[in-house]
Amino acid sequence: MRFSGPGKGMEAMSTNHADWYALHIRSHFEQKVYEGLQSKSLEAFYPRVQVMSRRRDRRKKILTPILPGYVFVHTDLDPEEYWQIIRTIGVVRMVAFKGKPVPATEEEIQSLMILDGTDRTVQNRAYMKKGDRVMIMDGPLKGLTGFYLRHRRKGQGDKVVVSITLLQRSLAVEIEDWALEKLP
Repeated sequence: MRFSGPGKGMEAMSTNHADWYALHIRSHFEQKVYEGLQSKSLEAFYPRVQVMSRRRDRRKKILTPILPGYVFVHTDLDPEEYWQIIRTIGVVRMVAFKGKPVPATEEEIQSLMILDGTDRTVQNRAYMKKGDRVMIMDGPLKGLTGFYLRHRRKGQGDKVVVSITLLQRSLAVEIEDWALEKLP
């Protein structure tokens, strides 16, 4: 996925209905961009999670972004609105593919809205797909490397395949997803 800049893909951007689009923003500008979009009467959303902040003399619950560096905006992307969005202080670009802004799915936004404000532990993880090299980071198999085979299915764990080239053999191991880390 690439990011578009002003002027790219504008000819085919206008749609008949509003969708949620992700904005890539400057580091630590989530709140400023959110407020800037709202001041322009645009519907904006940036999901946050409650965490305990350690201060010198006390602990306090604070809200931090679930997806640092991103804010979502609900728009039909007419050209005037597009430029209002892009010119908001802190916005770097709209998330796009081949120069055309790509909307998030309703299911993705609904899931983020459910997570918004939760005090549950939410971890940002690298997106893993079949064939990615991974390492087990915890438990009795810590340090084992292999290839990610599939996501969890009901009643099963994630599968990692360990290939031993010398012996021309592969072993499949089921492991909890929290113990996996994607390798470069």
